[in-house]
Amino acid sequence: MIVVHHLNNSRSQRVLWLLEELGIEYEIKFYERDQKTMLAPTSLREVHPLGKSPVITDAGETIAESGAIIEYIIKRYGNGRLIPPSGTPERLRYTYWLHYAEGSAMPPLVMNLIFKHFGAGDSSANDTFIAPQIKLHFDYIESELSKSTWFVGEEFTAADIQMSFPLESAAMQAELIDSRPKIQQFVERIHARPAYKRATERGGRYDYARATSSH
Repeated sequence: MIVVHHLNNSRSQRVLWLLEELGIEYEIKFYERDQKTMLAPTSLREVHPLGKSPVITDAGETIAESGAIIEYIIKRYGNGRLIPPSGTPERLRYTYWLHYAEGSAMPPLVMNLIFKHFGAGDSSANDTFIAPQIKLHFDYIESELSKSTWFVGEEFTAADIQMSFPLESAAMQAELIDSRPKIQQFVERIHARPAYKRATERGGRYDYARATSSH
C-alpha cells in the first residue's frame, strides 16, 4: 500500500488529492513543520536524504518530487484515468503543465515568499525581477485558463492537480487573484471537488483550501 509522508501545509496535499480522485487506498504518515523556521522536520531525512515532502513509499520504492510521484501513481494505478491518450495534442499539453507547475510557476513565488518572510535586502530584486516574473506567469496562466475549463481542455486531469499548488499560493494574495478571475474560478472549482474535500479531511489543516474565501 502507498504510504504518503505528509507534511502539513505543503505540496504533499496534492498527492492525497490524486489518490482520492483515483479511489486508491493509502496510508498517511504525518510530519509537522518547525514553528520558527517553517521547515520540514529532520525525521523526513530518514525517508529521503533531502528531507522534503512530498515523498511516498510503495512496493519497496521511495519516490520524491510532485511530478514524479504523479507520473508514478498514474502509470501504476491510474488505468488510463486523469491522463489524455498517448500521441494526442492533449497529452503534450498535459506533460507541459505537469512540469510547468514546479519548473516555472513556483520559483518566483518561492523567492517572493522568502523575501517577505526574512525581509531580505532592499526591494530592488523584487521590483526588477520577482514581481515582473510573477506578473508574466500569472497573466499567462490567466490567458490559458480563458481557453478551456481545465489546463488540458474540458476534461479534468492530473495536470490540474499539479497546477493547484501554485494557483492556491497565488490565491492567498489578493493582488494576484482579484484581477485574474479565471484563476480564481479554477481554485474555486478544485475546492468544490468531492475528492479534494476528502483529501483535506484526511490530511489535516491545509490553509490553501481557504485560499479564495477572503476574496
